[in-house]
Amino acid sequence: MTVTRSAWCVLAAALLGLGSPGAATAVAPVWVPLTADRLAAAVAAAHTPEAIGYARTNLRRPGRPEPAGITVAATGIPAYTLDPAFVRGDGTGPAAVLAYVAVVARAADGRTTTIEATPAAAGWRVTTALSGDDETRLARELRPGTVLLSEPQINGWYELGPGGVRLLRASLPQNPVGALVPLTEYQHQVHDRYADKQPGAARSPAWPWWSAAGAAVAAAAVFGLRRLRTASRS
Repeated sequence: MTVTRSAWCVLAAALLGLGSPGAATAVAPVWVPLTADRLAAAVAAAHTPEAIGYARTNLRRPGRPEPAGITVAATGIPAYTLDPAFVRGDGTGPAAVLAYVAVVARAADGRTTTIEATPAAAGWRVTTALSGDDETRLARELRPGTVLLSEPQINGWYELGPGGVRLLRASLPQNPVGALVPLTEYQHQVHDRYADKQPGAARSPAWPWWSAAGAAVAAAAVFGLRRLRTASRS
């Protein structure tokens, strides 16, 4: 079972002695980690016939043999994305929320695709597979106690830790690759970039705030900066 935000607050209160005179204020976690059981369930969802069907569709290439001998990894990489409240700067919750668990599938000829297992009300569901194994490769650069964070508007990937973010790769980098940006500074950056694009913002457009990714991806494609990841859907 995932540790909820409220559960974290209760635990922090117990540890810090909240409720007693002069007690410190609880600090919300930067992200809510997956338990081992939930991670295993996400990986199991990527092994279902339906999930393998998505992988097979993504692995097909015109003029090439039908992908055969597909094997699905026994491990998965949790991929996080920005919490809208963190972008707005009006919440006390985590900076990032889980987007999906990435599980690599590989054909006998070496072609790879990434199955995305996303949280659902009744466990996990798979609705897409993306080309390549970006998340797995990037996760090798993570240090202990950090997670993989996506900022899709710039096709960016970060290492997210308690003290801040470190850019690993981006088509439209806003910070130097490898440099640590404190979390407070990063919050100001994403607030300036996206807060007015969220639903309900003063100048909110008709599309969701994260759809700014479309403009970023288009610009990146023009300059050949973004490696295309095609998605398969049924």
